[in-house]
Amino acid sequence: MTKSGIHDEEKMKLRSFKKIFDLAAERKGGAVNLKRILAESKARPPKAVAKLSDDRVLSAMTRTVFAGGFAWHIIDRKWPAFEIAFGGFNPHACAFLNDEQLDALMRDRSIIRSPRKIMGVPMNARFVLDLAAEYGNAARFFAQWPDETFVELNAIIRKRGSGFGFENAARFLRALGKPAFIASPDVLAALVREGVLERPSSGKKALAQMQALPTVLAPIVRIRKEELS
Repeated sequence: MTKSGIHDEEKMKLRSFKKIFDLAAERKGGAVNLKRILAESKARPPKAVAKLSDDRVLSAMTRTVFAGGFAWHIIDRKWPAFEIAFGGFNPHACAFLNDEQLDALMRDRSIIRSPRKIMGVPMNARFVLDLAAEYGNAARFFAQWPDETFVELNAIIRKRGSGFGFENAARFLRALGKPAFIASPDVLAALVREGVLERPSSGKKALAQMQALPTVLAPIVRIRKEELS
């Protein structure tokens, strides 16, 4: 490990990406099934990400925030009602939801009635509008960010957005089409097993170690480049 706390990959005996893929495939019912799962969050080219409209960015933000604590099939079933309740997630309208409108949303049985998460929508709408004012549209900000420094982008989302932790900020980026790793318990356990981490952690030091490790991000970037070719 270097003085900065990041492992020296040259001194580590890491499994190849193929071996890691084969292990994952065994757990997920085979390579075909694993590829189907991976395709659900397929990376988009930066130009395609940049074309996403601000309402779709806000919709993706809201979806990942509200998914916390719920199974995805519940979110999928309720999402059309969310789109109606929040007016298609027009950020200009959502940023200025008044108390009466927010109260009505908190009584709306067609959506998940979480006061904290509902109150976070106007805050995230203003975040989207701020990015749009600076970059032309919010998606351009995310599109131009280097995939190799995903952890820093994740931190910006958590700081400027509402209702985000590391995992759902990563899932939001995946929804846009940006490569992003999830520091789930299974992932952390695997990294401890491989000697990348000393203990399961998603703290600042551990995230720096994960980001610096080629076997974490290099395959993601490689796959993305193959998709673009």
